[in-house]
Amino acid sequence: MLRPGTRNLITDVPGLVVGNAAEARLKSGVTVLTAEVPFVAGVDIRGGAPGTRETDLLAPGRTVDAVDALVLAGGSAFGLDAASGVMDGLRAAGRGYPAGGMRVPLVPGAILFDLANGGDKRWAENPYRGLGAAALAAAGPEFALGSEGAAAGAMTATLMGGLGSASFLTEAGTTVGALVAVNAFGSVIVPGTRAFWAGAYEIGDEFGGLGPAAVRVAPFTPRPMKPGHGPAAANTTIAIVATDLALDKAGAGRLAEVAQSGLARAIHPVHTPFDGDLVFAVSTGAREGDRLEAMVVAHAAAVCLARAVARGVHAARPVAGNLLPCWTEPGWV
Repeated sequence: MLRPGTRNLITDVPGLVVGNAAEARLKSGVTVLTAEVPFVAGVDIRGGAPGTRETDLLAPGRTVDAVDALVLAGGSAFGLDAASGVMDGLRAAGRGYPAGGMRVPLVPGAILFDLANGGDKRWAENPYRGLGAAALAAAGPEFALGSEGAAAGAMTATLMGGLGSASFLTEAGTTVGALVAVNAFGSVIVPGTRAFWAGAYEIGDEFGGLGPAAVRVAPFTPRPMKPGHGPAAANTTIAIVATDLALDKAGAGRLAEVAQSGLARAIHPVHTPFDGDLVFAVSTGAREGDRLEAMVVAHAAAVCLARAVARGVHAARPVAGNLLPCWTEPGWV
């Protein structure tokens, strides 16, 4: 049996920490995952409209085997600058890949589009570098879910989105965790109900206690539903799954690939041309295991990610200026 870790957060993976920073006026922010030492990472991109930084170096065969941090940010392409603020903080701490007598922190990142979510985007200077630095400074084992960090102003098709996380321990003692900023074109809710698509995987009442929906849903035609803009300018779910099982970059890439099925279990439709859906995978390498354990970890990561999606939307807070209701608000069904 798989069971949640102590915190039910990605930081149950020993050594990992997460920090959030956001601006209420902006309705946007940044989330950073890092550790005291570099870690192996891979990536899988399924959406048709991704925005990324330094993801090419995660491919097997590239010179560098480990990175210093991963960044999830709002702000569309402006948000890619959040990684610069994280690099500044890591460099000041003496972190980074040694090159030419210097240390260069390696910080891949991904962004979601929240520029049309009702926040004030009339900045004179890109705010995301500062938000990246603040998120790194705030990194620790405990962090808040919902309207936080990269998902501070995130939206799904019908509800406000959010930052979600969850964890599992396998029978062999391996830890698996997921972290996600949900800003999807699709819906996380079964039509006409308050039940999450991911309800079959709920542990206790971690996202409302409704369990699986006892309904059958006829296939429906995907339509843009977010207010105020067309479908091409509003979306993307970006995520990180992590484990302490030792994996190389090819193994981490495979873990990210399998974990994408977690998004498919929690969001309908998913991986559309209007989403930049992306999953990073992290291995801290603290535990050795065989191929069977790697398979268990990949399955656990996918289920964990589905739970994290629902937890993020469930935890979203009603805030002035929201263009959609939150799950906790009455009357939206």
